[in-house]
Amino acid sequence: RLLQGFSAGGEMGSATAFLTEYAPERERAYYSSWIQASIGVAVLLGAAVGTFVTTSLDPQALSSWGWRLPFLLGIIIGPVGYYIRNHLEETPTFLEEKDKTDSPLKEVIRNFPRETSASFSMVILWTVCTYVLLFYMPTYSVKVLKLPQTTGFIAGMVGGLCIMVLAPIVGRLADRIGRRPLLSGAAALILVLAYPMFAYINSAPSLSTLLIFQLVFGTLIAAYTGPILAAFSELFPAKVLSTGLSVAYNLAVTIFGGFASFFITWLIAATGNNMAPAFYVMIAAAISFVGTRFVREPQYLQQH
Repeated sequence: RLLQGFSAGGEMGSATAFLTEYAPERERAYYSSWIQASIGVAVLLGAAVGTFVTTSLDPQALSSWGWRLPFLLGIIIGPVGYYIRNHLEETPTFLEEKDKTDSPLKEVIRNFPRETSASFSMVILWTVCTYVLLFYMPTYSVKVLKLPQTTGFIAGMVGGLCIMVLAPIVGRLADRIGRRPLLSGAAALILVLAYPMFAYINSAPSLSTLLIFQLVFGTLIAAYTGPILAAFSELFPAKVLSTGLSVAYNLAVTIFGGFASFFITWLIAATGNNMAPAFYVMIAAAISFVGTRFVREPQYLQQH
């Protein structure tokens, strides 16, 4: 899990910098939204594999060796990523940057604390939504809602599909109307809807209610994350974009994402309240909403 975190988290800043620096100025949100769309694909495939192993294997086989199958399948992408990463050239934008720095981390800490703080605050909701509303829900559906394991995975496929399809559409929209309205609007809606949606699935736990839950939040996650990477790219200059985003992203993911299941499980056990995940999401949404107000729109949108 640590190796997975280092590999995936370490490349988020680089992937964002790469796509946004190659993208035309008026299509940065659309280009970078494909990173989030790819996460939707991963969620969809992961949930599909989870559905397959839980329906194909008996509980004893699943607990003894079947749980390893998804991890073995995940290894396949490793050599592909290694090959691509080692055959990429630096973007023209970075190569043309005259004021390069030998220590981008020091540069970020010293000269861009406000931008890093804003990015950190916005990543909180992103990572909490991903870990709680997508990754944790199969566990929640079994442990709390007392539903079959396959139910949570099937619903998760819907959430992944929504993100895969809608993130690029939202990215295209963000290039036309701006990043801030979509980011702030989605954060506000998640804040407002988290409690009633969790109350809904707790009052009537079933596959249909979980599907509606994932459809609603899959749409809102796509609306929030579709423009978010383009917003980050406009906070930092090219010379520190990859480092600045990586610092903000990995700190937020480590604290609020990686520990999400631990915090929620502890809160449910300590309070006896099954609505603990809703409160966790609401806190994240409130913090990130404040962060979205610091987003700077690109120059061509400011002129309109």
